[in-house]
Amino acid sequence: MASNHLVETENLSTNFYTFEGVVRALNNVALVVDQGETYGIVGESGCGKSVTVRSMMRIVQAPGRIDGGRIMMFLNAEDREKGIEILSRSEAYMASIRGKDVSMIFQEPGAALNPVLSIGEQIGESYQFHRMTEMLGETIAALEGKSGPWKAFARSLLRRELAIHRRNSDRIQTIDNELYKLESSTDAASTARKRALNHERDKPVGESRLVGFVRRLPFLRRYRRALDRTIGAHVIELLRELGIPNPENVARRYPHELSGGMQQRIVIAIALACHPTLLIADEPTSNLDVTIQAQIVDLIRELKKTSISSVVFITHDLGLVAEICDRVTVMYAGDVAETATVKELFRHPLHPYTQGLLDAVPKEIQEGELTIIPGAVPNLIRPPSGCRFHPRCKARMDICDKVKPATLEIEPGHTVACHLYTKDRSNER
Repeated sequence: MASNHLVETENLSTNFYTFEGVVRALNNVALVVDQGETYGIVGESGCGKSVTVRSMMRIVQAPGRIDGGRIMMFLNAEDREKGIEILSRSEAYMASIRGKDVSMIFQEPGAALNPVLSIGEQIGESYQFHRMTEMLGETIAALEGKSGPWKAFARSLLRRELAIHRRNSDRIQTIDNELYKLESSTDAASTARKRALNHERDKPVGESRLVGFVRRLPFLRRYRRALDRTIGAHVIELLRELGIPNPENVARRYPHELSGGMQQRIVIAIALACHPTLLIADEPTSNLDVTIQAQIVDLIRELKKTSISSVVFITHDLGLVAEICDRVTVMYAGDVAETATVKELFRHPLHPYTQGLLDAVPKEIQEGELTIIPGAVPNLIRPPSGCRFHPRCKARMDICDKVKPATLEIEPGHTVACHLYTKDRSNER
């Protein structure tokens, strides 16, 4: 296992169970995202790009289901050696890393934002869910030295909350440490113990009876206003760091009062509130004009230098891939067609589908009509046998109809799944 891996998928299969039939959206997908890189995923609509990253975050919604494979994450120094297999972890564990260690910028900012909550409330949820211990500590420190019975009452209740959160954090850390030790154990006793630990981890945070009583009384619940001010200050500071003008005013607004470009910045702010290790950007510029697109891309590039380790960038725009990505995977109909560094992919594309995509990009000096790939993405309820691209492939051979090609490494770091590069070429075109 390479020590610089951040996320690794192996034989990942995700299906959608519809009334018409089973949509086989991912067909044994294997990807590796390394620390510190910007990783691109490209392909036509319906090729499985978004399903891949949603599977990584385990947010595939019904009727979808992850039916096979492994997803390994290496989020910190402690699990760098063997990683964490997240498909075996509880939903509570996934909720604890979503937004904190792994965040996602969704494709439609208007749909991702809650229309009945202010911008400040929506960004503040990340601080409340993932950084509550830090927020309570800062609030208590701000109240220290301030006189008055109300301030003393507020400090007392906030200290009780802080103690509960710290005890719960210690409990969860102990459980996670034991789960990590049992990560690769498959015997019956270890499996039963992991199931029990996951159940224990899912238990909600308790609270003291006094805090619970006070929070049910509107008049006394005002003690939390100091905490709200602390969180609000962090929200405004984050908006300011993202270059949003007049952040105090924006924090009070609602999504429908903002432009599309500003909504996209707010979605980015929500994703970055806890400084994630991995940021997944699902076509973050698809519905924006070119000027705003450039600003969003520049913003993500700058944030990668200061706030985040790695970015997975999903896009249709090969020009954008060439500009910002280090490595790229080309997907087709749920399969990985080709993976290489960006320079190698543009200089020496191997898969006929990759070649077709690059030939369809307008050139600086364009002569004649653009080359097109004939046909359309297949229906994944009844996908083609063998190589799923063979009905549209200009280099089709007899074997392509029958056997799915293995993924071969042609050059270091450059892999392709195509029968053109297999040793057995007995079945020629």
